[in-house]
Amino acid sequence: MQTIRRAFWGALITLTGLWLIGHPQIFQPAGFFARRASLVQFTGVLAMAAMSLAMLLALRPRWPERWLGGLDKMYRLHKWLGIAALVAAIIHWLWSKGPKWAVGWGLIGRPARGERPPLANPVEQVFMTLRGAAEGIGEWAFYAAVLLIALALIKAVPYRLFYKTHRLLAVVYLLLVFHAVVLMAFDDWMSPVGLVMACLLAGGSYAAVIVLLRRVGAGRRVQGRIAALQYYPGVTALDIEIAVPQGWPGHRPGQFAFATSDPSEGPHPYTIASAWNDQDRHDLGRHDQDRHIRFIAKALGDHTSRLRDKLRVGQAVTIEGPYGCFDLAGGHPRQIWIGGGIGITPFIAGMKAIALQRAAAPDRPRPVIDLFHPTADHDAEAIGKLTADAEAAGIRLHVLIDSRDGRLTGERIRAAVPDWRAAEIWFCGPAAFGEALRRDFKARGFPVARRFHQELFEMR
Repeated sequence: MQTIRRAFWGALITLTGLWLIGHPQIFQPAGFFARRASLVQFTGVLAMAAMSLAMLLALRPRWPERWLGGLDKMYRLHKWLGIAALVAAIIHWLWSKGPKWAVGWGLIGRPARGERPPLANPVEQVFMTLRGAAEGIGEWAFYAAVLLIALALIKAVPYRLFYKTHRLLAVVYLLLVFHAVVLMAFDDWMSPVGLVMACLLAGGSYAAVIVLLRRVGAGRRVQGRIAALQYYPGVTALDIEIAVPQGWPGHRPGQFAFATSDPSEGPHPYTIASAWNDQDRHDLGRHDQDRHIRFIAKALGDHTSRLRDKLRVGQAVTIEGPYGCFDLAGGHPRQIWIGGGIGITPFIAGMKAIALQRAAAPDRPRPVIDLFHPTADHDAEAIGKLTADAEAAGIRLHVLIDSRDGRLTGERIRAAVPDWRAAEIWFCGPAAFGEALRRDFKARGFPVARRFHQELFEMR
């Protein structure tokens, strides 16, 4: 979280600094309307920069993933940038419209306007003729952006509606690029902030086109078919096994992928619940059907609640990935894993990977791991498989059912793991639960910034 906070505020502060370098007059005494013109420009630049960065992150690029801590963190940054763009755009709109309303209501006097000097630059002359169109298009695009961003932020909106409407933001963005290019102060284009904005608008426009063509992540897609389905009624979860005979590059425990079973629904992210054996890729004696990926989907929303009825064995599925830096393959000798509810999924993959490693090299030292699985639901078959995975991996499993054992706390973890101060903690589960544990361990002097890893598995 610290990295994406630094990236978020660093981007906004850097852009503000570049803008102030070109507009030092903002600190000098000036009339209301002169100050208003500067603030209209500044808030517009800030809104478009934040929206451009959000558009670039929507492409799910590989290069910043490791630096930002994984695609889950990138999506959180994407969300923050979208909110920042919305706030800056509303302030921009108020500075643009408010004084006009105040003049109309007689609250302030109309500014005196002298004769405009003739424009010598032909490009600036063209921009001047387009100002009216740019203002009108920008206003309506602003209203559309407010509505679409609000739909994205309201969790009650079904995912399928969010998926269909959120892509329209790419169209709105392209309209706002036209608005920004025409109405940004012409002299600013040759200043540092103008050069940065030109790069951001160009990159954001490219991203918008890729989104509209539905080519996001196209280079990381493989085709598979559902090989097996198993439903666990006690935890309302569906175990989905998908055969990927060709193209899958392999994955590390803790990573996730996007799966598309219905093109009208779009891709949905799922944590991978299986290990990947490198032998599958290199041993020509292995059969294609050994190349499988497992997902476990719990009925938590409108889409996942319908999967049991919609999926069938043999159905084609598109898999995109892998993504994520929740890398359980780290070499820390003492580890504590905490998988709350369906957050157990990455740890299932971790246990299976360790079991494969133990079978291949039984004498090799392995980390000592305690796995805590607090859950409100219980399914005997699912817990039985989880126990078998823990035994195969040599991991000490602690299953806590809320109604029987009470809630898991930092105190209970420390009591069960006396050498907790030497451990590295990995958490996947409800965000509020993870933050509560993080604060609890931090209060006991645990170095959470370096050794408490939390998956932010929220894609909107």
